[in-house]
Amino acid sequence: MHEDDRLRGLKPRKGTDFASSDYLALASAPRMKKALFTALEVGTPIGAGGSRLLRGNCEEHEALEADAARFFRAETALFFGGGYIANFAVLTTLPQQGDLLVLDALAHASLHEGARAGRAEFQISGHNDVQSIEDTIGDWRARGGRGRVWIVVESLYSMDGDFAPLKDLVAIAERQEAFLIVDEAHATGVYGEQGRGLTAPYEGRENLLVIHTCGKALGAAGALITASGVLRDFMVNRCRPFIFATAPSPLMAVAVREATLILQEKPDRQRRLIDLIDFAHRQCALCGRASSSNSQIVPYVVGDNARAMRLASALQARGFDIRGIRPPTVPVATARLRISLTLNVGQDDVSDMIDALVEETWGDVQ
Repeated sequence: MHEDDRLRGLKPRKGTDFASSDYLALASAPRMKKALFTALEVGTPIGAGGSRLLRGNCEEHEALEADAARFFRAETALFFGGGYIANFAVLTTLPQQGDLLVLDALAHASLHEGARAGRAEFQISGHNDVQSIEDTIGDWRARGGRGRVWIVVESLYSMDGDFAPLKDLVAIAERQEAFLIVDEAHATGVYGEQGRGLTAPYEGRENLLVIHTCGKALGAAGALITASGVLRDFMVNRCRPFIFATAPSPLMAVAVREATLILQEKPDRQRRLIDLIDFAHRQCALCGRASSSNSQIVPYVVGDNARAMRLASALQARGFDIRGIRPPTVPVATARLRISLTLNVGQDDVSDMIDALVEETWGDVQ
């Protein structure tokens, strides 16, 4: 690992934020803090004290799930302690033996782990390759597969910043009588009407299950699964990570609920972020550093691990918190900088960061 410069270490946050997923700058927002202070003053417990099926089911969890179902226009919602465990829980609970799970090659590690640990056969499809999904399902059925098909994707991919072809995926799920599972971790709060995510136009379908991470644009922690009542009931009764885990902090339920209210009442945050994203991509293009993405996640692919880390260190020394990403998080030979755009910065910060990137990579583009 030392020879390939893949040894990881922990670094404290320092410098201008181009690394976090606090896209709407809610994690330190005064209104979020006030909601938590108020909750503590009226007696909201810090910890749940048990699993949801025991005494850990607090009124704050119930209120959040009811409000979240209304906000996302879903039949039901279920609150988990984090996005990783929610993804893992879904894939180890719902797909059954005899089913087929078709997983995008670049889906989050939690989804791959859930697929490996689950009961269903799983196959990897080409990234954002609709035909690959169709072919995988067709081949499985030609081999005698008769169970349920589960298609699993992210709506916005966390390392490349590209979008899933959701319209086509919804159509495939309908044709194949399949379920579609969508991880909205990096889209919730940023995209869709009032930040409802990229699945918002399709929400309410019985064959759609969505995971909305609460620790990114929503500025808190946890994850909300939106799904039909049947799927929610099955999770409550069969999902081991739900049944046997201490419930999330009621304070986090309060924070997430407040974040969804902010999305509805303060749409300027979402608009300002979209404007900043557009500005950043225009500036990158003008400087010869156009990105393959057009989202708030801007990858600068370097290739070599050591070179990517040296570039990240150089930018950090200039005051920009930009992190290098190496395999196995990304494919071999695609080590990169992952530049994240949030409302913790403004246009001047973005311009300064791009100027620094150009100066540090002057020989890359001629």
